[in-house]
Amino acid sequence: MDDVPTRYHPAWWVPGGHAQTLWGKVIRRQKAIPTRVERWETPDDDFLEIHRLDASGNSAQDTPHVLLLHGLEGTVHSHYAQGLLGEMHRRGWSADLLIWRSCGSEPNRARRFYHSGETQDLDLVVKRIVHERPNSPLGIAGVSLGGNIMLKYLGEMGEAARSFIVAAAAVSVPFDLGRGSDYINRGFSKLYQKYFLDSLKQKAIEKQSRYPDLPSPEQVGMIESLRAFDDTITAPVHGFRDAIDYYERSSSIHYLMDVAVDTLLLNALDDPFLPPDILDDVARIAVANPRITVDFPRRGGHAGFIGGRNPFRPLYYLERRVGEFLADKFAVAAVKAVNPQL
Repeated sequence: MDDVPTRYHPAWWVPGGHAQTLWGKVIRRQKAIPTRVERWETPDDDFLEIHRLDASGNSAQDTPHVLLLHGLEGTVHSHYAQGLLGEMHRRGWSADLLIWRSCGSEPNRARRFYHSGETQDLDLVVKRIVHERPNSPLGIAGVSLGGNIMLKYLGEMGEAARSFIVAAAAVSVPFDLGRGSDYINRGFSKLYQKYFLDSLKQKAIEKQSRYPDLPSPEQVGMIESLRAFDDTITAPVHGFRDAIDYYERSSSIHYLMDVAVDTLLLNALDDPFLPPDILDDVARIAVANPRITVDFPRRGGHAGFIGGRNPFRPLYYLERRVGEFLADKFAVAAVKAVNPQL
């Protein structure tokens, strides 16, 4: 394994935030990482789908384990999910990918879906992993919506999280959901919004056939923005007053000061999903929290970060940066376990 720290040189042949964002989905070709699929029942008579990666060539009880969290309407096939699973596999670690409710191989049973501030399912999964693997150092990595949920969870847990989570990494997080939803409703970014809305609206229509009290297909069909979807579907279904209330209570920027686990924030200034001034606000908060490491390169798009000088040998900085950060923290934890005085 190459232990030389990865340096990010944005690929000159993938210019601009939109190209960086679209590259993984449109251009990148990946060999699927083999995982085992398990279904975990939830206390509300629903289920979660978990894709499990076994440690490669290492069955030691203290092998690091990483929980991965995908973004809005993501799946196990999302390019960043496969990239991160591949990085975990390359390092010989085990990993789990938590698939949010309604994003799995079949619709979830409950009336509810998932949303950017839902931390109960994450807590359930973390506790089960800790119970199953008490000797494995645990890391968490979340992308986009998954990163927002993870940061909110860590903020809610505060110092208590340090007893069972070694480190965390959050990539392309929106941080401020209200400002992000307005930004994606502008210019070229509306194409991303349409992609998400088409999928979300179809799920809402299918859910209404089982839960007739939900908004009708006609009402859903009239939705033309993510903010309107959150006002019509997300907020009322999950107990929020409206989209404004949902955004205010779920935005991870409000929880960053309480994060007590060593955490990497990797976002690009040219991310077409959020205005760059959000990252200015995040950077100011991070200065006051020594547990947070900020990596905000000028270029990288949304969950892109394609680097390298040779178009035939692209470097996927996202997964390498996350892997290196977690590996460093796992190594420090191992030393402290042997020498508690350090």
